[in-house]
Amino acid sequence: MIIDMEINDYIQIFLFLFLLIALTPILGSFMAKVLNGEKNILTPIFSKPEKLIYKICGVDTNLSMNWKKYTMALLLFNLIGFIFLFLVLVTQKWLPLNPQQIGNMNWHTAFNTSVSFITNTNWQSYSGETGLSYFSQMIGLTVQNFLSAATGIAVLTALIRGIKGKTTDVLGNFWVDITRSTLYILLPLSIVLAVLLAGQGVIQNFDSYAHVTTLQGNTQVIPQGPAASQIAIKQLGTNGGGFFGTNSAHPFENPTPFSNFLQLLSILLIPAALTYTYGKMVKSQKQGWAIFTTMFILFGAGLFVSLYSEFHQSEAWHNMAYMEGKETRFGITNSVLWSTVTTAASNGSVNAMHDSLTPLSGMVAMINMMLGEVIYGGAGAGLYGIVIFIILTVFIAGLMVGRTPEYLGKKIEAFEVKMALIAILSPSIVILLFSAIACTIPQGLSSLNNEGSHGLSEILYAFTSAAGNNGSAFAGLNASTVFYNLLIALGMLIGRFGIIIPVLAISGSLAQKKIIPVSLGTFRTDNLLFVGLLISIIIIVGGLTFFPALSLGPIVDHILMQNGVLF
Repeated sequence: MIIDMEINDYIQIFLFLFLLIALTPILGSFMAKVLNGEKNILTPIFSKPEKLIYKICGVDTNLSMNWKKYTMALLLFNLIGFIFLFLVLVTQKWLPLNPQQIGNMNWHTAFNTSVSFITNTNWQSYSGETGLSYFSQMIGLTVQNFLSAATGIAVLTALIRGIKGKTTDVLGNFWVDITRSTLYILLPLSIVLAVLLAGQGVIQNFDSYAHVTTLQGNTQVIPQGPAASQIAIKQLGTNGGGFFGTNSAHPFENPTPFSNFLQLLSILLIPAALTYTYGKMVKSQKQGWAIFTTMFILFGAGLFVSLYSEFHQSEAWHNMAYMEGKETRFGITNSVLWSTVTTAASNGSVNAMHDSLTPLSGMVAMINMMLGEVIYGGAGAGLYGIVIFIILTVFIAGLMVGRTPEYLGKKIEAFEVKMALIAILSPSIVILLFSAIACTIPQGLSSLNNEGSHGLSEILYAFTSAAGNNGSAFAGLNASTVFYNLLIALGMLIGRFGIIIPVLAISGSLAQKKIIPVSLGTFRTDNLLFVGLLISIIIIVGGLTFFPALSLGPIVDHILMQNGVLF
């Protein structure tokens, strides 16, 4: 039996996709000017603060770095951010802006959280309103929301410079790139979105928690806090860490249908627009649209399967709409659209519990992450991730026709392919190896909420989320243990820097090469034929790597569900 979608559901999906396409060239063109250091609409406002930041920090804007120096600056910056955040979390009891007198976070949860936020993952094994002070939320988490997103954009910028560079060994200045990304792109957009969200009822205050009496005469504690400012950057920066434990399912984070729509659109806004930025910066707009089309097709396919699965119901629940864990205020469609968007964008926020998705919908969410978070992906990270697959695709195409592979006039040789394979295999090893470890020892199995194939899906999803720097959870796994906090933290580090370092190495290698003129024998990478080939490579790599694990998890779960067996 199929339960029909409402006309409003179709209208919302169409409007969402239309605005995503329409805003891509507008924002993308602006970001290209920012990252190229050109004058833009915000230059009169932020040029002086930008120069002041460089002066205070002692940054020489004329100094350009090779890929090794760029990488070292990036790693040092993230290490300092980790140490600072860790110290804030383990000492928050004695720091200001803690009206609830929330205690210090234990060391392993603080370690996991610090790694999570510097890697743009925002995995949370704690509940925000009971585990963190306002100071920790603002000075700790919100700051890293900006900086981790800016780091991804900076890496993408360095990669673009490597692709378009001509026999040079420099990729720009990391400190300049991260400053401009934060100051001109992330900060203004976050201010606008925070104001809009506050206007919809997302709270933004420093009040102590309110104690109220319910209609039944019971006492209830109502959490407060500066939520709107953090929600804005958590979505725009593809971070996803919620101010409250239930994330965007909490009415103070996501109170209205309009706030829900705004947050959904903001999740994909920057990753989608960066495809246009890419085209502008490499001086080939068709290349940007080819990448956007690839992402759009993969996203649309996942959304279709998820919607079909949720509305094509089973006898297991008497052919009724399966509402457990869904967003009851906005309906099934909004829950499914959110789960698809957030896992496609390396965002991790939720407005429904993914553990309650049908097995196929849950599998789509996992596949979105398993494919390398390249279906839009994180801010900057999704685009440099898909370039890795482009390198692999042109290499395979070159092998088929017996020609040295090229991309945008640069020869793709052994070094680039080796680095691309490291970037692809690093998160894959985390997902499969760490899941296998968790499935074979008591520390991993003791945290499960469900048995059988669904229990495997909970473990598989957790490490997929970590390796993909996504941060969403199935919500059926108790990850607040020493075992999961440490192993997931390690997975997040490998998933982030195991890709960034090879990407920067590729960028440095490409920058030193000459640009080969286009000829009749040049393999085009800006048409639908290449889009189809790229999609095939992405799916084949993901399918061959993860199909056995998916077969034992969500696929078996789906078959059993069709026969009325639930875990």
